[in-house]
Amino acid sequence: MEWEFRTDLPIYSQLVGKIKLDIVSGALPPGTRLASVRDMAMEAGVNPNTMQRALQELEREGLVYSQRTAGRFVTEDIRVIEENKRILARDQLDGFLKAMKELGYDREEIIALLKEEK
Repeated sequence: MEWEFRTDLPIYSQLVGKIKLDIVSGALPPGTRLASVRDMAMEAGVNPNTMQRALQELEREGLVYSQRTAGRFVTEDIRVIEENKRILARDQLDGFLKAMKELGYDREEIIALLKEEK
C-alpha cells in the first residue's frame, strides 16, 4: 500500500479511508488476512496505537473482523462491502457536484458534460 498523509485530517481517519478504499476497490479482497498492526504501522510510518485505532474503527463498521489467534481479516460479507462502496461513491459525487455548481454549472450542463466524456 502507498501511504501519503494530508495535514488537514487526523492520521487515523486517513488510515481508515485508505484501508476502506482498498477493501471496496478489491485491492484487499474479502477474506484477506491483514498484516499485523505493528507491520502495518511500520509500513505506513505511523505509531502502532494510531493503526490500532484505525483498525478498530473498521471493525466497528463491519469491514474487518478479528480472530483471536489468527489476526484480522477483511469481511466476507459482500453486502457490507457494497454498502460502503456506495457511500464512498456518493461522497465523491457530492463533492463533484458541489465543485461544478461553484463553477456555475447547472444540472443539465453537468449531465451534458458527462455525456461528452463517454
